[in-house]
Amino acid sequence: MATNSEAASSAKSQGNAGRRSSPAAASASASSQSDAPATTKPASISVEEFDRKFDDGEDISEYLDFTTTRRPGLDPKRVNVDFPSWMVFSLDREAKKRGVTRQALIKMWLADRLEAAK
Repeated sequence: MATNSEAASSAKSQGNAGRRSSPAAASASASSQSDAPATTKPASISVEEFDRKFDDGEDISEYLDFTTTRRPGLDPKRVNVDFPSWMVFSLDREAKKRGVTRQALIKMWLADRLEAAK
């Protein structure tokens, strides 16, 4: 039976640089590379044609590049808030009831309150 150091030196001599792999792992990595979605540019049309399709309610998503889209004003800003222990426990209990995280619950409640204050 070969020791770990013998197996490692054997793998190095075979060009694997100390890595052990199975044929299944090799074929899995090869197939995952070919399964990656190809990035394609959106189709091009004139501005007038785009406007007409939009105005007619047609699907224009094939002409848009969603990889670079951003929604203005939604960049996250980190805010640290200290809560007393009893409040954290209460927040966790309410979040669990709703099936969301504590952070999501706080965001929902704050958004509701700010919307109502308008």
